[in-house]
Amino acid sequence: MFDSLLIANRGEIACRIIRTARRMGLATIAVHSDADRDALHVRMADRAIAIGGAAASDSYLRLDRIMAAARASGAGAIHPGYGFLSERPELARACEENGIAFVGPNARAIAAMGAKIEAKRLAEEAGVPCIPGYSGEDQSTGNLARAAREIGLPVMVKASAGGGGKGMRAVHDEAGLEAAIDAARTEAERAFGDGRLLIEKLVRNPRHVEVQLIGDKHGTLLHLFERDCSVQRNHQKLIEEAPAPGLLPETRERLFEAALRLGRAIGYDSAGTVEFVMDAVTQEVHFLEMNTRLQVEHTVTEEITGLDLVELQLRAAAGEKLALTQDEVTCNGHAIQARLTAEDASAGFRPDTGKVLLWSPPAELRCDAGIEPGAEIGAAYDSMIAKLIAHGPDRDAARRKLLSGLDRLEVAGLATTRLFLRDALASPDFAQGNVTTDFIARNWPDGWRAPEADGLALAAAALASRPRAAATPWQALSGFRLLAQAGCPARVTYVDAAAPESRVVLEARGPGCWQTIGTDGETQEIAAQWTGPDRVRITRDGVAESFAAAHHDGRMWLCGPGTEIACAVLPLGDLGQDRAAGDGASPERIAAPMPGLVVEIRVAAGDTVAKGDTLVVMESMKLLMELKAAADGTVAEIAASERDTVEAGRLLVRLEPAER
Repeated sequence: MFDSLLIANRGEIACRIIRTARRMGLATIAVHSDADRDALHVRMADRAIAIGGAAASDSYLRLDRIMAAARASGAGAIHPGYGFLSERPELARACEENGIAFVGPNARAIAAMGAKIEAKRLAEEAGVPCIPGYSGEDQSTGNLARAAREIGLPVMVKASAGGGGKGMRAVHDEAGLEAAIDAARTEAERAFGDGRLLIEKLVRNPRHVEVQLIGDKHGTLLHLFERDCSVQRNHQKLIEEAPAPGLLPETRERLFEAALRLGRAIGYDSAGTVEFVMDAVTQEVHFLEMNTRLQVEHTVTEEITGLDLVELQLRAAAGEKLALTQDEVTCNGHAIQARLTAEDASAGFRPDTGKVLLWSPPAELRCDAGIEPGAEIGAAYDSMIAKLIAHGPDRDAARRKLLSGLDRLEVAGLATTRLFLRDALASPDFAQGNVTTDFIARNWPDGWRAPEADGLALAAAALASRPRAAATPWQALSGFRLLAQAGCPARVTYVDAAAPESRVVLEARGPGCWQTIGTDGETQEIAAQWTGPDRVRITRDGVAESFAAAHHDGRMWLCGPGTEIACAVLPLGDLGQDRAAGDGASPERIAAPMPGLVVEIRVAAGDTVAKGDTLVVMESMKLLMELKAAADGTVAEIAASERDTVEAGRLLVRLEPAER
């Protein structure tokens, strides 16, 4: 066994690897970009080495800098985590050339599964069932479109390289076929530097199931059961579980046999996952791809087997034999994982950025996280900030445990998917195991919306912004304008930043007592009491509720069971005169919804556009966003250039509205 390990990654997976390495007595070495110099994984490691700028292309994707850090630190091994360089055979080869153990499979296996076109060919040769499709050399848009027509719509257009839903488009009708091919190619080239595509028949009633493999360098290869990862948005997973619910015994055996057959065909010798798409009705399975690395969802497999997959990877990389047989791998109970991402689920899962003001995961859940209070979430990396995992004796016990834990999770400072995950777990479809990859579209056809905050929640957020040491409620209103008339109570208006129509007026009535006036004019008396540094207790009609709260940069954040809002202070005035805080956004202003890179501007000054036309394409947190015209008009101004890095709210295009 080597004595030191360099982790060529960041965030929660770097922290998770460090914990196992430390338990095994290994010295740990972190690498970090300029943006991550103060990150949790950097402070957890025994040593940390700077490798470049904030952009992944200047740091975590720089093989030369990773290897220079490994040589300088004397690292005995490199663990790539997932993403970044984890599936690059060049890293495995560089480790071999430098006498450093690579914690992953051999370079030949990585290369064999590195492109979906070649992987599908090898799977077919190994007798693994595959989806009918086209993966030929002629990659012209016209030929790919012809192939799609011959296969028969609907089809899936897929990037040959990479994963994570990038370069994937489902096409259901002829009208959008060629545009989908061009968009998928552009996204694949940007994400992976490889624009090759394949066309596959779209499987109806699809479930996403996968088999975890573990191998060693002595020819042993085992399966560690299967997982279901069907709850997805934009082809990216949100909730995963093991074992997969509702599978017939013969379906499980087919999955295990197919995964092992492919793994043996390429000489697989580490942790990896073979992914399948399965018809939920017939349970017919087809090969999708193989991920030659640790998966984000490896945690649920660890929970049901009691095995530490990172430890097994490290031991395999050191040349040790697996210390168990297939018969000794057992499945105990059920585990479910929810990926918590910095995204606004009410806005189509738009990524968000900001400072983590509150972070307190519940003790009853396993939490793999790379954040803590004060952490800055920027736009340079993936939006996932933590994984919450529940294990129980059966599926419903695990589901209820995770549901309860999400209610008690306290996180504030930026939008997260906490409440969406809670609603997803509570839905009848999920509770009954009736989940396919269109789960979100089927349950929320018009998009998921956060529950509307009531007056009490808004008042709690408002009161939470008051300094606790103030002698009177009037002194407590520091930073807010008071009415000048003698004897008139302090009066401030608050608005839910996510729903500007939801607001409350707060009037101080006496020490610890306030009256709230809701949007509908209804009034109520409430009392407030601080019970901790970040906690306020609100009493109404004799009923008390406790909220976690934080105040930062003009907003009050509130977090409680079923509640999560950002509350902005408005100018003093009557409800009818209040205007929502904002940057003057209107249908004529196309502004950046969040910090990011301007990838493409598709219009020029003077162009006539129609409602729904894409005007600008932005990239943020590895996602491409198309900004569309909200109304018909003429382009009056182009206020940005391609390749500009812009802040949230920055004007990009201004339109002159069409005459009516």
